[in-house]
Amino acid sequence: MAEELVGFAPDIEITLEANPGTFEQEKFSGYRAAGINRLSIGVQSFDPRQLQNLGRIHSGEEAAGALAMARRAGFDNINLDLMHGLPEQTEAAALEDLRRAVFLEPEHISWYQLTIEPNTAFYSAPPVTPGSALIASMQGSGRDYLASCGYARYEVSAYSGAGLESRHNINYWSFGDYLGIGAGAHGKVTLPAEGRIVRSRRTRAPRHYLGADAIARDDLIHSVLALPHCDDIEPEELPLEFLMNALRLVDGVPLESFRRYTGSSPAVLQQQWPALEAMELVQPLAQRIAASEFGFDYLDEILQRFLEQP
Repeated sequence: MAEELVGFAPDIEITLEANPGTFEQEKFSGYRAAGINRLSIGVQSFDPRQLQNLGRIHSGEEAAGALAMARRAGFDNINLDLMHGLPEQTEAAALEDLRRAVFLEPEHISWYQLTIEPNTAFYSAPPVTPGSALIASMQGSGRDYLASCGYARYEVSAYSGAGLESRHNINYWSFGDYLGIGAGAHGKVTLPAEGRIVRSRRTRAPRHYLGADAIARDDLIHSVLALPHCDDIEPEELPLEFLMNALRLVDGVPLESFRRYTGSSPAVLQQQWPALEAMELVQPLAQRIAASEFGFDYLDEILQRFLEQP
């Protein structure tokens, strides 16, 4: 149905996020037959104690089995999601998770730090997590290990083999557009003729989504823009919104993209950029907007400079 509505490029990447549990594994062949060609498996950790902390019902062995079953189902582009900075996690334990992931030879590894979100068990009862110095050491050792295994870092938390970067993630961080279609989905659409950038979000409850919030099949984009949960990004917010995404990419984004998406001259960046460059937090502002490798550990501090900019 989606292909009939919008058309697919011959080399389209279609990713599905899946859990490693046995029930989900049984569906892998069906997913592949339906046209899914990239699978992202939410492993999070191979450590049974950490899986229990996270409330996950799968084991490390089931996670390894899920990747093996995905291979048998015909998937040749697989991502494993892993977390670090978990409760009382040591650096050795974090690296062991990475070693077990690399042993399975996925094409892509997403390795991101645990964050405590509202409305979660950890938010109500915060666990003891590694301190900032240990997190920094953990991240540095993990980056070096993944690089030695042939996984290049292309985004703050994403590593892949050559040419196997996640295209939809690169689109997000490049401030590109995307349609939020399913229950709980978020979207972003640029309307150049109207000078607007609109963010949308769909209701998370499937029963509501299947009712008044369902997709109008004759016009996807206008269906999304007609949602009750749509907000324009205010013009004065666009530069910071752009930087929040673009600076996550190792290669950054073309300087011209800043003007195209924000409507502002790149000259506005010059108020903060020389000082940030002097601190080696960003790369020289020539043809691209990019943080330095050192600066990736201080993105919040970089963005704070622009947030405080008059």
